[in-house]
Amino acid sequence: MSLAWKAADAADALIDRLGAFTAWVVLAMVLLISGNTLARYFFNASTVWLQELEWHLLAFTALWGISIMQLRGTPVRVDLFYQRFSERTKLWIEFLTALLVMLPFSLFVCWLGWKFAAYSFSLAEVSPDPGGLPWRWAVKSLVVSGYALLAVVALSTLVRCGARLAGRPAGGEHGA
Repeated sequence: MSLAWKAADAADALIDRLGAFTAWVVLAMVLLISGNTLARYFFNASTVWLQELEWHLLAFTALWGISIMQLRGTPVRVDLFYQRFSERTKLWIEFLTALLVMLPFSLFVCWLGWKFAAYSFSLAEVSPDPGGLPWRWAVKSLVVSGYALLAVVALSTLVRCGARLAGRPAGGEHGA
């Protein structure tokens, strides 16, 4: 097994673990939103920090969840056409999409997001609302980490699809 294939397996395993963690965060978010809603309507009680925590968790699940969705092959495609393509054509589509769209876009967003998060960190940015959460920079850093994880998935896709296009046997857990 080549070093690139082992790296792709390790990357996929990491994304799988982070995806499982993200699924638990989704459960926590659902419970938090339910609790906030019940408290607001039945007890007329609400706190700013709990409401902010809701959208912080939403940002986390969206930005980290996109990599596990891509890894598991659940993005929406135009299946009307895609299902009729040969396996080799599908591999080329996956390979070229990862190479020309997913990887460059992810790296570009990381580059822009890094400045965005670093500036927020340098200001020690906090919520502008009284009673809001501190560490606003941590939420902004999710942009960088989420798209960095997507770039990792793009690299794994390139290795796997590239190997299969070159006629090497498929391996690993996810394949293409």
